[in-house]
Amino acid sequence: MVASTAAKTATERHEALSEVLADSWWAVGLRGLLGVAFGLICLLVPAAAILALILLFSAYMLVDGALAIVSGIKAARNGERWGLLILEGVVDIAAGVIAFLWPAITTVAFVILIAVWAIVSGALMLTAALALKLDHGRWWLALGGIASVIFGIVLLIAPVVGAVVLTWWLGAYAIVFGVMLLVLAFQLHGKKEEREAKKPAARPARRPAAKKATKAAAKKA
Repeated sequence: MVASTAAKTATERHEALSEVLADSWWAVGLRGLLGVAFGLICLLVPAAAILALILLFSAYMLVDGALAIVSGIKAARNGERWGLLILEGVVDIAAGVIAFLWPAITTVAFVILIAVWAIVSGALMLTAALALKLDHGRWWLALGGIASVIFGIVLLIAPVVGAVVLTWWLGAYAIVFGVMLLVLAFQLHGKKEEREAKKPAARPARRPAAKKATKAAAKKA
């Protein structure tokens, strides 16, 4: 009994969510169009996409730093620890200003950070591969680690080219994601029209019998 009730509740939730998404099909389609447009910009004009992402990052760091400083001031007034909040706010604002004034330096730093992460993660994968049995896919894990290390080294050697390549990958992902959302939006739109077609047509309201009798009496008079 409890299981059937839970299954019925889950089904009702799924139906409610499906109806909400179907009613908002245009928003899903708009997200898909924006994703495809962003992906095309990344593929065709990677420099503009990189600059836009850096400016967005700069704006975020400035706002986040200002909010951290405000929180630190409030904490100081309440007698709580405020030093770390103020320090965080100052560092965030400094990073935002650097990203805004010197976007090229920010781009190179970001690529170097990804390169270091790729090298470290690849080395960890190689270490794990040595402890893995041969029949458990040791060589696949080792090849993945080697590929990650090579990728990090290439980014360190040519960070500018690496930034462009990363932008292309981001653009390809955005296009695929946007196309999937567009397909979903068309499917949701079809389901919405199908649901509205199944609704019974509204019947015209019937006039009260008293009004009909009054009109008949008036005609006789």
